[in-house]
Order: sequence, then structure tokens, then C-alpha cells
Amino acid sequence: MKIRAYDAEYGIRNYEVDHREKRAEKPTENNEDRLIFEYERYFIRNEKSRNTIEKYIFEAKRLMEYTGREKPTGEQLAAYKEELKERYASSSVNTKINATNSWLRFVGSGENALSTCRIQRRIFLDEDSLLNKNDYRRLVETARNTGKERTALAIMTIGMTGIRIGELQYITAEAVEHGFARINFKAKERVILIPERLRAELKSYCRKHDIKGGSIFITRNGRPVNRKNIWAEMKSLCIKAGVMPEKAYPHNLRHLFARCYYEKEKDIVRLADYLGHSSLETTRRYTAISSEEACMKQLDLGLFCPEKRR
Repeated sequence: MKIRAYDAEYGIRNYEVDHREKRAEKPTENNEDRLIFEYERYFIRNEKSRNTIEKYIFEAKRLMEYTGREKPTGEQLAAYKEELKERYASSSVNTKINATNSWLRFVGSGENALSTCRIQRRIFLDEDSLLNKNDYRRLVETARNTGKERTALAIMTIGMTGIRIGELQYITAEAVEHGFARINFKAKERVILIPERLRAELKSYCRKHDIKGGSIFITRNGRPVNRKNIWAEMKSLCIKAGVMPEKAYPHNLRHLFARCYYEKEKDIVRLADYLGHSSLETTRRYTAISSEEACMKQLDLGLFCPEKRR
């Protein structure tokens, strides 16, 4: 089953998102196509991001391909869940189940919603998958040394502000001039400050490339760069930078910001504001200690009583 591509870009007009996107193709007489069309419109009306729409529609089509039905039976859904558990990690299974449940509610089968897998929160993370400060610096330096000025600045902008890759488009020449950017994303608005040293770099970049207004990070066609652009550019730096490719993706920069901020300030409420999280539980996932060794040191509370030798 083919998955339709969703590549429409948002435009920026005075910090506001222009939602006049490329519309979905009109559905054929096929009922499945009609439902997918309406499902997409439902997400657009609720101002979901393009990445979310793309992911949820992909999972809806995957479910229908597996079960052969728009409204699967309880038995089919149970078998589908088992299939997911055999192929993916629990966290990925839960993401797919959430998307599946969204589809079930949409088609009126919410009573058959699947339960997610129970996962105990880890207090330390796998360092092999985390971008650390040294990795970050090597990526930036390699980008600069290989003439990829835009990539180096994009990496620093995400790393120093904690914004999402989809929010990079709001870093405009006007925002840099004012020292802050208004972010309208996922039906929420927040203001993020641009650190002075980053602001100076961005101003210099704008002068060099004669950018007088609108998004700073744009493609040759004048569109704001997207997740795929930055992801590919970061991957291309890995070998020369000596960074493992599995660490180099845009969202890891956001996690790096969160860990560095929390280690410095220990203020999870303010961090949630910076990251644009509505739930502190979401923010807590960003602040897990990054090594088992650090956790072991924290557990050294002076409560061990050595046996006295006679």
C-alpha cells in the first residue's frame, strides 16, 4: 500500500503561521481513500503539525493493510498489537498504539482501543544514543570547516534555545532584531529568547547573505528548511566529526539543551516553559541522568557500614 507524501511547507508572515497549505487530493469512490481524506482534514482543523499528520495517516494505513478492514475486530487488533511487540521496542509500540487508537476513535470504534505497554521510567539513559557536549561541538566545528555555515548555525540555534526542528522557521530576521521569537506551534504560542552570542552570529549571517526579513534558515527555493534537510546535513558530518550517526538527529539537540539547562538550574518548571511542554511528566523524560556511573555516585549516601576487622 502506497503512503502519500505530505511535503507542504508553512510560510511565515509576521510570526504567524499561514495555514494555506497544499490541500489533500480529492478522494476517489474508494471508501478507504475518503476516510483518509477526512482524517487528514480532521487533523488540519485541529492544527496538528505536518509530521503528526504524516505519522498518524501512515499508521492508519498500516493498520488497514494488516487487518483488511477500516474497523478491525477486537481479535484482529490484539493480533496486530502482538505483531508490533515482536518487531519494535516498547516505546515505539506505544507510539504506534496511540496512533492506532486515534484512528479507531475517528471511525467510531473507540471501544476497541488498545492498551499501551507499561514501561518503568529509566533513571539513566543509554549514552550511546545521547548527543553530549563534545559531540555537539565537533558537529558544529566540522560544519564550519567544511563550508556548511547554515548547518552549523542551525545546530547551534536548536542547541542553544531548545526549540523543535519544526519551530526553526520562526527564527526570522525580525525575531533576531528584537531578541526573541514568537512560536506558534501545535496550537500553542510561546515566546523564546535568543541568547546574545547566538543573536550576534545570526545577525552576521543575515548581513552576509542579505537576509532582510522572513525565515533565516531557508532552502535554495526560499522555503524554510525542514526536519529532513537538517537530519541529512547532520548525518553527512558524522564521519569527519567522529560522531556516531545514531546520535546525530535534530531532536537530540533539544534533549541536549534540556539536560544542560537542568544540570545548571535544577528548575524543571521553567525548563518545561522553554521546551513548550504542557506536562511536567514529559519534561522529566528529558532530564534523566545520562549515565549509569552518575546514578551510582548519587546512590553513595554514606550508609554502607564496613565490617570492623578484629
